Amino acid sequence: MRELPPPSHTTVLDRCRRRFEELKRELQHLEYFCKGTVLKRMMKCGKPQCACRTDATKRHGPYFEWTYKANGKTVNVKLTPDAAPLYRAASQRYRQLKALLRRLERLSESALRHQAKRAQPPRRDS
Repeated sequence: MRELPPPSHTTVLDRCRRRFEELKRELQHLEYFCKGTVLKRMMKCGKPQCACRTDATKRHGPYFEWTYKANGKTVNVKLTPDAAPLYRAASQRYRQLKALLRRLERLSESALRHQAKRAQPPRRDS
């Protein structure tokens, strides 16, 4: 079986450039996003005679909270039932954005390595 020669730096760079442009186009289609998580909570009310105290199925709610970190502190924001899906979708888009940026970063590193190799003068064997 014949071995194929390694791809040239130009070929690799062209592939990187095309993929990078595709990923940049994905960024343009991104909608509003936010970091954090949306939680659905069922709460005990604290009244001694309320059934929620002993029966988890009788708890009050659901209540929705958006939780995120800011300046090293956890922030909880109460949400209406109508707002919860908006924030849940926005937090999912934030995770998609982070994944997209990681892919762009890996692609950039690869392209930069190939550009640096191409910029080096050819080695002379002594």
